[in-house]
Amino acid sequence: MADSFMGKAATMEIPINSNGETLDEDDSLEQAGKIQWTLDEKDLQQVMVSGPNLNETSIVSGGYGGPAGGIIPTSSIKDLRMKSRGQGVGLVPVQSAASRIANQNQTDQPFTGSGMCHSNSNQNMSAEEANRGVAVEKLDSVKKWGINTYKCTKQMFSERFGRGSRTVDLELEAQIDVLRDTKRKYESVLRLTSALTSHFYNMVQTQQALGDTFADLSQKSPELRDEFGYNAETQKLLCRNGEALLGAINFFVSSINTLVNKTMEDTLMTIKLYEAARLEFDAYRADLEELSLGPRDAATMVRIELSQQQYQVQRDKYERLRSDVTIKLKFLEENKVKVMHKQLLLFHNAISAYFAGNQQQLEQTLRQFNVKLKPPGSDKPSWLEES
Repeated sequence: MADSFMGKAATMEIPINSNGETLDEDDSLEQAGKIQWTLDEKDLQQVMVSGPNLNETSIVSGGYGGPAGGIIPTSSIKDLRMKSRGQGVGLVPVQSAASRIANQNQTDQPFTGSGMCHSNSNQNMSAEEANRGVAVEKLDSVKKWGINTYKCTKQMFSERFGRGSRTVDLELEAQIDVLRDTKRKYESVLRLTSALTSHFYNMVQTQQALGDTFADLSQKSPELRDEFGYNAETQKLLCRNGEALLGAINFFVSSINTLVNKTMEDTLMTIKLYEAARLEFDAYRADLEELSLGPRDAATMVRIELSQQQYQVQRDKYERLRSDVTIKLKFLEENKVKVMHKQLLLFHNAISAYFAGNQQQLEQTLRQFNVKLKPPGSDKPSWLEES
């Protein structure tokens, strides 16, 4: 043992500094530590230069059955090892990146209950089904409208160019033509009587102004007082009778306007619906005849059956509207005769009494037909409305 100790002492190196002086034992240990740290650092730099990129290298931590492991970058291990060597501190436990990401996702994810998710999904599904149903219904209606419009347009052009047949009710068509001609003539009567009312109203206003002027001059001209007074009385009487005749003409115009623009127009609207139904009926009838002349395979028989159903629907619609038009034409004729008999008699008696100067007969005519005159000045706005 003494020999080995002496051998080790013989081979032991005596540390000296850069000036050639010997160092103590503590100084020699400190110097040796610095030299060792320098060598370790140089070795580490050489490995980092020549070896793999440690910044991109990672160590997977974790074990079976334990918490979720993470990926620890080696750069952090390097920094910790250097700190432990230089400062003498221990390694700090490092949380894995996967664990941090999982915790962050759990923190950021909002809480929703299973019942709420189920109810939202049911509401979304019901809304989607409702929208889908509405879209399908609209698509079917557009498709039917397109087919119907195509068939009616084809039938209309066939009739105009003389290549297609049409259903004609000669008696009903004659009545419709008479009605349209009567409406045009009644519109002319309405236009002329409206113009007569306007002109006659202006004449009555002129007579009233002239009577007021004569009455004023009779007061200011003593030598012509009687003459101006006679003329003033005459113009006032004419103005009073003119207002009565104007009331009768207005009543006549109002009745004719109701007959032409309401009663006849309502019947003509029904006639337009009838003509449209007639065109649709002929279009589906021509389509059925064309299919009946073709081959009788299975697909064609299905189309023929469907066309027969549509033809029956259009036929029922056409017959119903034809019956409505016939009834309305009958009632319109009766109403027209009744109304025009009363109005023509009123117009004749009022005009005859006015130009004959028979004030009593004119007033009796107004009472007979229940014509109420507006009081003088009723058309003018009140002072409150003017202000």
